[in-house]
Amino acid sequence: MHDPDSLPITPDISIPRSELTYRATRSGGPGGQHVNTSSTRIELLWDLSHSRVVSDEQRERLRAKLAPRLDAEGMVRVVASDHRSQQQNRVAADERLAALVRHALHVPKKRRKTKPPAAAKERRIKAKKLQSERKRNRRVDLD
Repeated sequence: MHDPDSLPITPDISIPRSELTYRATRSGGPGGQHVNTSSTRIELLWDLSHSRVVSDEQRERLRAKLAPRLDAEGMVRVVASDHRSQQQNRVAADERLAALVRHALHVPKKRRKTKPPAAAKERRIKAKKLQSERKRNRRVDLD
C-alpha cells in the first residue's frame, strides 16, 4: 500500500501532497441549479520547477513532454469536472496527474536498425513483377 501523504507515480517516485495545490471552482455543463451553486470542478497544480522528488534530468524531460500543460511559473495544471462530487473529481485529478507524469517519464527503447530478410525482398520484387505483367496485359495495341 502507498503512503496517503503522497501521490504514487512510479514504484520509486511519489509526489508529496504538500507539493500539490487543489482549487475548487464551479463546474460548467448540464446539471441545472446544482452546477450553479456547488464548486465541484477541481484544478490540481504541481510546481514542477521546485519539486524535490524528480532529478534534474527527469525535470527537463517532464518540461519538454508537458510543455502545453505548464504555465508561466512552471506549474503543471490538471482539471477534473467529470463527476458531481468534489471528492470524486479530486481522485480523478490525482489519477490524471499520475498518468500524465508516468507517461512523460517513460523513456522509449532505442530502435535497432534491421535489414529486411532476403525472402521479403524477393516477395516484394515478385509482387512488383506480377503487377507490371498485369498492367502490360491491359495495354491495347493501336497498330
